[in-house]
Amino acid sequence: MALFNVRSLTNKTFIVSDFFTVTGLDLLFMTETWIRPGESFPFSELLPPNCAFFSSPRPSGRGGGLAVVFRNKFRVRHLPSPMFPSFEAQLLELAGTPLTLCVVIYRPPKYNKTFINDFGDFLASLYLNYDRVLITGDFNIHICCKDDVFAKDFLTLVDSFNLIQWVDAPTHLKGHTLDLIFSYGLDICIRDISNIGISDHFPVIFDADLCKLDQGFEVPRRLVRIINPGTVAEFSAAFSKSVLPDIDCSTPSSVDDFASSFLSTCSSLLDVVAPMKVKRPRSCSQPWLNESLRALRRVYRQAERRWKKDGLQVSFDILRRTRLEFQKSAKLAKTAFLSGVIADNSHNPRFLFKTFNSLINPCPETPRLASLALCEKFLTHFTGRILSLRVSHPPVMSQAPALRCSTNLNQFNPVSLPTLKGIVDHLKNSNAAHDILPSRIIKDGFNIIGPCILSLINLSLLSGCVPAAFKHAVVQPILKKSSLDQNDLANFRPISKLPFLSKILEKIVHSQLQAYLDANNIREKFQSGFKPRHSTETALLRVFNDLLSIADSGRPVVLILLDLSSAFDLVDHNVLLMRLEHLVGITGSALSWFKSYLSERSFSVTMGTYASSIAPVTSGVPQGSVLGPMLFFLYLLPLDRIFDKYNFSFHFYADDIQIYFELAEDVTSSLQHFSDCMNEVKNWLLSNSLILNDKKTEILIFDTPFTRAESINFWALC
Repeated sequence: MALFNVRSLTNKTFIVSDFFTVTGLDLLFMTETWIRPGESFPFSELLPPNCAFFSSPRPSGRGGGLAVVFRNKFRVRHLPSPMFPSFEAQLLELAGTPLTLCVVIYRPPKYNKTFINDFGDFLASLYLNYDRVLITGDFNIHICCKDDVFAKDFLTLVDSFNLIQWVDAPTHLKGHTLDLIFSYGLDICIRDISNIGISDHFPVIFDADLCKLDQGFEVPRRLVRIINPGTVAEFSAAFSKSVLPDIDCSTPSSVDDFASSFLSTCSSLLDVVAPMKVKRPRSCSQPWLNESLRALRRVYRQAERRWKKDGLQVSFDILRRTRLEFQKSAKLAKTAFLSGVIADNSHNPRFLFKTFNSLINPCPETPRLASLALCEKFLTHFTGRILSLRVSHPPVMSQAPALRCSTNLNQFNPVSLPTLKGIVDHLKNSNAAHDILPSRIIKDGFNIIGPCILSLINLSLLSGCVPAAFKHAVVQPILKKSSLDQNDLANFRPISKLPFLSKILEKIVHSQLQAYLDANNIREKFQSGFKPRHSTETALLRVFNDLLSIADSGRPVVLILLDLSSAFDLVDHNVLLMRLEHLVGITGSALSWFKSYLSERSFSVTMGTYASSIAPVTSGVPQGSVLGPMLFFLYLLPLDRIFDKYNFSFHFYADDIQIYFELAEDVTSSLQHFSDCMNEVKNWLLSNSLILNDKKTEILIFDTPFTRAESINFWALC
């Protein structure tokens, strides 16, 4: 570990990164980063592979700022830091037995008479919850000066808390000891304090047995099959020689029997040609680090060793010049690499967004340590969250609406082998943890296994039955934001993955259902989510243009942004099936297929090689599925009638709803109109088991300098 006052991190990112790597650090505590609030781009250059960081910029003004860089094998939690006018503090909790509190402090050099009292109050709060405390930082107190009254008062204070101060050598160019390390319940061993020419402060390198990863936990691993062209050829040859048992296709169970036999055969063959292997996380690479840059790095390291050996000013000047050249060249090399990546992927908006986001917000997630118990906790959390919402808002069956279209969809049509191959080829390669047949095997070996898959798909379409193996989802918990507390399960989002074969079946049903909806004009034209040639940009342009048009008429515009709580998970299956039958016109075996598709679904939580028990899914449209978004849109179809009834403009993006209207001169009448509409919307949502999230619902009023809307309490009307 090391403590280092970097004095402006932005222009030393690659140098500090190299220092972290060469020194073999696990944690680096930094003061005076001079990073401004909201600025994290420098860390995209600083972070070594497999590392993460926390930054605490000074809230206002220049200078200051604290940060810690750590290897992501450690379980580190960023704690809220108390605010004191006399110093800056950053608090971190390292998991272990017992927990260890790490504190980084920066006190500005100017004398502040309240510091002793402030720091005493701060220390008192630390001892309430922790038996092991590590405090590092630049205190700007000359503890090396025995006659310094301020230093005496400070040392007396820390001694009263049984803190041990371990630094006994100068840490500044002027010979003073300013950067200090205190501990309680920990033994510290100072390894080195020497000038490395990066700052006017010296890094303090030390060892401390802070924590050990809990036994019974391990960094997530994966069980994978290694698939290559040779594997596909071996599998295809073995499959062509295998014989599937004859299945009686006249019974509803024939689909499950056929699927079970087919998947069992494939699994047995794959265990021979591509057995499961444990795959551990790989170290991240730095592809922009080319040979020219490595040569520059060797030159400046040689200059550093020469300067440490002879201590001459000329050697120091050479070191400074070569180090700055390395920093500049590294920045140019990474810029050139990223420019090439962006140019090569200019047609891929999703990849570009991911790339830019990694530069602007370089917050790699610390791997969550996996265990069977943790998987069960997530399973209980995810099921309990939905159950509590449904219990607090029990479903109320609404009356079946009249059939909107004049024709019905009685059954799905079987597909041909060329059609199936086209769908398979266009699907993106993806595999769930429980996928028996990898997508690459299906695509590359389609000529051999395609006819069997075709038989299974058509049997499902004609019988109106979905194989049970297609209805189990594997859920992986993903932290919503890297800055959130990993110990709070509510900060995780469940990401569902379904078998690749199920996506093929759903894609076929989706295309036939979409053709039927288009032919009968059953759609919500103001829905932009998961829709071809529609996006958040098109939705924004439409709403913004309408707002400007209304504002140009000289009247204020009211915009209501509705948010639904876990909308996709709360869809009532009975209501959805009723809507498909009466509002969309799906009957016969097609309706039976959807009944089978929604019934007896299940999920489990996986983390690495660990998997929880299986829990049933009794509500919601399947997450991670092809049909889920379309079914949700059909579920919301009647809602637009309410907005049309009150002559309100509206727009949907998935489960986000925007309503907007012109505020008439008779404000009281407009508000009553709005109140009536919102009451009807709430009643409709309740009758359909959906919940309006009041905390995320917002109301905005747009007006012009010439027309000021009165102060109105809209919330009282909602």
